[in-house]
Amino acid sequence: MDRERFEEVVREFVGRIYQKPPVRSSVKRTLRVKEVYAIEVLEFEGEYVLMRVACQHGTYIRKLIHDIGEVLGVGAHMRELRRIRTGPFREDTSVRMHELSEAVYLYRELGREDAVRSVILPHEYIVAQLPKVAILDGAVAAVAHGADLAVPGVSVVSEGIRRGDLVALFSLKGELVALAEALMSTEEILAKDRGMAFKTRRVAIPRDVYPRSWRKRGETQKAA
Repeated sequence: MDRERFEEVVREFVGRIYQKPPVRSSVKRTLRVKEVYAIEVLEFEGEYVLMRVACQHGTYIRKLIHDIGEVLGVGAHMRELRRIRTGPFREDTSVRMHELSEAVYLYRELGREDAVRSVILPHEYIVAQLPKVAILDGAVAAVAHGADLAVPGVSVVSEGIRRGDLVALFSLKGELVALAEALMSTEEILAKDRGMAFKTRRVAIPRDVYPRSWRKRGETQKAA
């Protein structure tokens, strides 16, 4: 196969593509649309090609290779796949399992927190790519108990949030409180003074970190 012809065909698969999961897959085989952001040919030797693919999650690279082979008319098969990045996590910042195991051992046996902190990132790191919303202290406890977030509880909101977007809710101290679905856009939140702005999807902070600002039914308050 001529490299120039190969790269010409590969460029056709950059952008939004149709995919049907392969027979040997764990999901239903229905036609879906996925986005391939970039394909870079790193090495080309005989019948072997090494490529770097940046794509939307859920893209089947094995199927992508097969489809490229179909368009070329010669067939193609994925020999090896290596995931080098997912979201904010990269291969060069990963740790090996034995490093994690050793760190846990040092913590349990010697009480050394530094070893664990050197291999485990705070969970705030996993939402680095999401739009962010800072919420008032008075709203944190309610969200921690699963309540949705209303406009009055919002302190700061990222630009460009649209309805249906997944966002990260943070306390004013920078603690991840929850993941939530936007019920309003950024513009709507800024323009309104009431209404539900975010639907809580997954709570990330313990319930007792911030004090409740409401009373349970039958609960009384006494002065000492």
